[in-house]
Amino acid sequence: PYPPAKSIRCARKCGPPRWPGGPCGGPCGPWAGAKAMTATSGPGFSLMQENIGYAAMAEIPCVIVDVQRGGPSTGLPTAPSQGDVMQSRWGTHGDHPIIVLSSSSVAETFHLTVQAFNFSEKYRTPVILLMDEVIAHMREKMELPSAAMVEVTERIGTDVPPEWYFPYDETASDVPPMVSFGQGYRYHMTGLMHDRAGFPTLRLDEINPWLRRVFRKIERGLGEIIMAEEEWTKGARTVVVAYGCTVRSARHAVRMARDRRYKVGLVKLLTIWPFAEELIERVARTARRIIVPELNRGQLALEVERVAGRNKVRRVNRADGEMLTPQQILAAIEEK
Repeated sequence: PYPPAKSIRCARKCGPPRWPGGPCGGPCGPWAGAKAMTATSGPGFSLMQENIGYAAMAEIPCVIVDVQRGGPSTGLPTAPSQGDVMQSRWGTHGDHPIIVLSSSSVAETFHLTVQAFNFSEKYRTPVILLMDEVIAHMREKMELPSAAMVEVTERIGTDVPPEWYFPYDETASDVPPMVSFGQGYRYHMTGLMHDRAGFPTLRLDEINPWLRRVFRKIERGLGEIIMAEEEWTKGARTVVVAYGCTVRSARHAVRMARDRRYKVGLVKLLTIWPFAEELIERVARTARRIIVPELNRGQLALEVERVAGRNKVRRVNRADGEMLTPQQILAAIEEK
């Protein structure tokens, strides 16, 4: 093998590397007691998928910001996109729960970043904040709350003796307590399926309870995790379901349509995953059509169609690096 003498000399002279994030920074920092976040765009997000899976398996709280841009590959490096919706849910292999949030303004980006950290710490899970090139480069006025007004959630710790501590033990909340290395507790962590002590296992009576628990802890929190806002949906015959930067065009289109006496409403999704099934199902019971504008070829529309029925859903897609205009969405609203 290549001798690492040069790297060793460099480390002795300069000290160890200090990475602010990267594919491993998010999963590793929390074990030292830190709250960790890393930010990237599409290609970097692809490279991070293995370690996002590791964080899901080891139940490591961390936040990953993905500023979506045109793809695949190098694609359109400076153009907006919403093409990572399905990747944020299924990019890493295997069954796993995940929380994915999406912002449509500067203020929402601030508040959802705080919320992403709170969810990650409360549920011991990676949380992804999906942005896009438009929102990431946007400048808007907002009122910053005082530190005292910002709700901050800390991870669940423990006061049991070290010899009694199990990092993946069953608890009433389904979220096991987490302690940092260096606090006198010694335990094992791995990307392999593991028992309550963190050691690899192939026993079915340990694998199945773990799988049920990690999904159940998210399912039990759906009431607070799934966030959405409705405007004019009561009595609406057409409902536009939007997220991210597309919300801005969608809201303008809905207002123009209402000025023309169309009964149309808007649903803004702040949480992409878990998907807001109950909300979409309720809206679909009274609306004749649901319009889903996206800067992709119809990724979230697949979920809306699954819940509402394919015949009710009208897709409005654009994936050429430009935003959907209010006029394009308005044309879909007016189409018979």
